[in-house]
Amino acid sequence: MATSDETTPTERQAEVLDVALRLLVEEGDALTMAAVARRASCSKETLYKWFGDRDGLLTATVQWQASKVRAGNYDRQRLDAATLRQSLEGFAVNWLSVISSTTSIALNRIAVSHAASGKSNLGSIVLANGRFAIGERLKPLLEAGKSAGLLSFDDTEEAFRTFFGLVGRDVQIRLLLGDALKLSTAAIDRDAKRAVDQFFTLFGAANRPRIRSL
Repeated sequence: MATSDETTPTERQAEVLDVALRLLVEEGDALTMAAVARRASCSKETLYKWFGDRDGLLTATVQWQASKVRAGNYDRQRLDAATLRQSLEGFAVNWLSVISSTTSIALNRIAVSHAASGKSNLGSIVLANGRFAIGERLKPLLEAGKSAGLLSFDDTEEAFRTFFGLVGRDVQIRLLLGDALKLSTAAIDRDAKRAVDQFFTLFGAANRPRIRSL
């Protein structure tokens, strides 16, 4: 079983992954295959068949959580400014909603502690299947915007990192450090629109100065 962008989990597998996420919030490092099997009312054999081992379960769990952050559907051949803006705002809303959830906060806290102590591969799992996978999901939209003459940038990775920073600002680090920051739906929508406005100011083709040839 895989939970990459190309293969989505079955309904039953998704239920199990949601259970694993809830247990990570409740138990943190104490998460075990036995605990997931017990809470999800399935056998450990089924978990091992689907996910391989505990790291495989953690990888699938991170992928499942990160899969909620998407750029939406768009036609690369008919991309216009309104659709590009809508897609970027949708991505920003999804990402802010995910990182501000108690589930993601708990998952990322555990990942950071494991990365620092070398206790497991969870840090690298979260990095590869979270931030890096999300980047690869959004970059095609940025490149489509560039091809359509709506965006102007030299390096896709740098453009993505700028957008990522405009959307997230200091929100995630504050949440991870225990700040009682409350993001309402209205606040998330407002922050997403602000980030996209700022991104277009920096990278919108209409706003980039033209270099006159001599």
